[in-house]
Amino acid sequence: MSAKCRLGVLGRSLLRRLGNAVRRGLGRIARWRPHFTHPAQLVVAGFATAIAVGTVLLSLPVAREGPGSASFLEALFTATSGVCVTGLIVVDTPVYWSTFGEVVILGLIQVGGFGLMTMASLLVILVSRRLGLRSRLSTAAETKSLGLGDVRRVVFGVAKVSIVFEAATAILLTARLMIGYDEPFGRATYLGVFHAISAFNNAGFSLYVDSLVGFVDDPWILLPIAIAVICGGIGFPVMLELRRELRRPGRWSLHTKMTVWATALLLVGGTGFMLLSEWGNERTLGSLSLPSKVTNGFFHAVMPRTAGFNSLHVDEMTEGTWLGTDVLMFIGGGSAGTAGGIKVTTFFLLFFVLLAEVRGRRAVNVFDRQVDSRAQRQALTVALLSVAAVVIPTIIIVETTDVPTDQVLFEVVSAFSTVGLSTGITADLPSGAQALIVMLMFIGRLGPITFASALALRQQEPLYQLPEARPIIG
Repeated sequence: MSAKCRLGVLGRSLLRRLGNAVRRGLGRIARWRPHFTHPAQLVVAGFATAIAVGTVLLSLPVAREGPGSASFLEALFTATSGVCVTGLIVVDTPVYWSTFGEVVILGLIQVGGFGLMTMASLLVILVSRRLGLRSRLSTAAETKSLGLGDVRRVVFGVAKVSIVFEAATAILLTARLMIGYDEPFGRATYLGVFHAISAFNNAGFSLYVDSLVGFVDDPWILLPIAIAVICGGIGFPVMLELRRELRRPGRWSLHTKMTVWATALLLVGGTGFMLLSEWGNERTLGSLSLPSKVTNGFFHAVMPRTAGFNSLHVDEMTEGTWLGTDVLMFIGGGSAGTAGGIKVTTFFLLFFVLLAEVRGRRAVNVFDRQVDSRAQRQALTVALLSVAAVVIPTIIIVETTDVPTDQVLFEVVSAFSTVGLSTGITADLPSGAQALIVMLMFIGRLGPITFASALALRQQEPLYQLPEARPIIG
């Protein structure tokens, strides 16, 4: 064999060895790389990445109004609050952050709100596909808004709904700010767009130091924001179905019926509670006219559903109002929307479970449907885990600070339910407590989604049954 041939054979041999080494290396990398075996892991990773990017951007000197740059905790807290569409702040948004910083916060709100609605809607599809044939057919009939299918249609549907509601709210706010407050067109547009996106995504960030207290007597500002909060928090599947079947409520799915009725009852009940609780409080509703009292009572029944705007000073409300607001915040809004909390469907279903047990009925019937026992267990699991997520941090903060328990509980529930209302203690909490609030916002935003999807996707039944036993209850 000639030297040239031997060189060619040697070259091909080296190439084969190099190729094998590269393949082995790629195999090791692939084995080392984290695999997302459950969709909940993908949701967590996506939101964590968005928070990390937001923290880096808000840490830049250009993001701050004054000299220097924001501290790591300030940037992390604000980024988490934006992505998790909460609205809690440790620094005044319009004073501390520059226009660049405000735009970053607005982008984080939009990413967080749009990503949440999309992820939650797609998880509904994924859950329906993982069920058995009979369950899939039943789910397809009950969730006509999504069906079994088209992922592209879901994403574009969420985008279209978001743009329409945000644009309509922005136009109304811009017009009012120009006409009623003599704001220049550019400034009015900026304020209108910012507050419209913040409202529809249930974020509660405001470019006014006192939130919306300056508009306490202006229903043309308060009502459009309240309506945007309701529409964003009711959930994409419900909005899509209402658009198609608004005049035929008999054809609504069980999910839509539960969400609409629970939302209406909580809004009416919440408004009545706010009016009764604060009617004689001269620091809040007491000094307002009758129309302004009703408007602000309704506004503060909407905001715990879960947006952090306030037209009254929350720190001047009574302790009874704080406790009632805690309940409204914990319940939250609709599923597959921008609201937080345990969701109205969870609360509504548990009410019917309680009603059936009191009446001694084996089946739980809601409207004209019998609810599957697995859905009942999922609702109970989500509710009890959420109670634990509120109680444990409350105890920790109470034991490590001098802040009164009622204010700590309000702050913790607001963070976990991604509301953003505060009695004014957020900035004064020690760094450890603020870090705990950051974790609460993250867990609260992802908790109901990950819990519900994980439970629904685990449909494996054991091949045997243990003997039945009945413990003494009560």
